[in-house]
Amino acid sequence: MDACRIPIKNFPDPVLDTALSGSPVEKAAVLAGGCFWCVEAVFKELKGVNSVRSGYAGDTAAKANYRAVCSGSTNHAEVIEVRYDASQTTFGQLLKIHFSVAHDPTQLDRQGNDSGRQYRSAIFYSDDEQKKVAEAYIRQLNDARVFHDPIVTTLEPLEAFYVAEEYHQDYAARNPQQPYIAYVALPKVDKLRANFSDRLKHRA
Repeated sequence: MDACRIPIKNFPDPVLDTALSGSPVEKAAVLAGGCFWCVEAVFKELKGVNSVRSGYAGDTAAKANYRAVCSGSTNHAEVIEVRYDASQTTFGQLLKIHFSVAHDPTQLDRQGNDSGRQYRSAIFYSDDEQKKVAEAYIRQLNDARVFHDPIVTTLEPLEAFYVAEEYHQDYAARNPQQPYIAYVALPKVDKLRANFSDRLKHRA
C-alpha cells in the first residue's frame, strides 16, 4: 500500500510526548519531508501553530540557497520551521501529522518524483527531549507495522535553520493553480482537513 494512503486511524498518538505547558510558550520544530512547499501548506492549517517558514538545515549558511540545495551538492534538506504554542499542541502531535499526512517517511532521499538527499525525511531536533520523543514515535510506528516498509527518517541535531528565499514562503497558498501544488500539496491539505478537523484553525 502507498504509505500516503494509509488510513489515519492506523496512526497512534505518541506514547512518549512533551507535556502541554500551563500558559502560552512558543517553541519550534524543524521538519523535513520532501519539497517544503507541500509540508508548509499542511502545518499552516493547524491550531496552535503561530508561523511556518520554509528553509534549509543540515549544512552551512554559505550554501543555504535554493540553487545550491537543488543541485544536490550540499547536505541541506528542504525543511520547515514550525513555531507553535506549547500550551495548545505538543511536539509529538506535530510528529503525528508529519508522519500521517505531510509526507511518506519510507522513501529514502526522495518524495515521489523529487529525488535527492535534499528531499530526505528528517527531524532536526533542538534538544534531548525532542530527540527522545522522535525516536520513541518512530519505534512505536515501526513496532505497530503502520507502514509496509521501514521508516527511513533521519534524526539530526539542529545546528541552524536558514530561511529560504521570500518567493518560497506561503508558496502553495499563493499558487494554488500551479500543477505541482494542485497534484501534490493540496491533496495533503485535503487529507488533513478530512481527518483532523478538531485540530484546525478556524477558517473564514
